[in-house]
Amino acid sequence: MCIRDSSWWVRARALELGLAGSATNLADGRVEVVVEGPRAECRKLLDLLKGDSPAGLPGRPGKVTGVVERWSEPRGEGPGFHER
Repeated sequence: MCIRDSSWWVRARALELGLAGSATNLADGRVEVVVEGPRAECRKLLDLLKGDSPAGLPGRPGKVTGVVERWSEPRGEGPGFHER
């Protein structure tokens, strides 16, 4: 995902969906997102990142040139969602 300084948007959407995790603005302009929660809610956030905005949720800012998804076992991110 290449939305510079947009971890705030990811955090807001993740919290609306009840997800835990983090969004980190990387030095090269990408945003790394790690989320934990129910698979259906994680899928909704992934769809938002890809540009599909369901009714009631705001569309993402900026331009996304690609989204890479990797599913894994929970890492224990803990409660809340953090910008790094």
